[in-house]
Amino acid sequence: MKTLKKILNLFYIEHLKVKEISEKTSVTSAYVTKVIKTDSRYKEEKNFRKEKSKEKRKLDQNNFVKQKRENKRIEDNYAFVQSQHIQASMELSKSKKLTDENYRKWNKSAYKYNPSKHRYEFDKSLGRSYDVPKYIKER
Repeated sequence: MKTLKKILNLFYIEHLKVKEISEKTSVTSAYVTKVIKTDSRYKEEKNFRKEKSKEKRKLDQNNFVKQKRENKRIEDNYAFVQSQHIQASMELSKSKKLTDENYRKWNKSAYKYNPSKHRYEFDKSLGRSYDVPKYIKER
């Protein structure tokens, strides 16, 4: 009788699973199932656990989707940075001298676009050495 009350208490009050109850009480899981099914609260408890399981599954799915999106964002950022690195490496290692166009891309803030002449012009206030182009034609 003591075991019977303990089983019912563990299932309905503490909401333990059948396997956990059988391990705690040292009885078979079949016996635990038989005892809890004879109780009048069984259907109510079953519905309660079903709803709880639905909520948990919904939270888990939301977390899974969030984690997947975050991993995708990180992967995309990494791929973008990697492609920029590869492109920069290729541009800088093609020849010993940078093309004027690549130099302008590399120093974006040093060149301003002049729409009337369709070219990029070097900012005079920065001071220019002889090997830096004054202007670069638009391609």
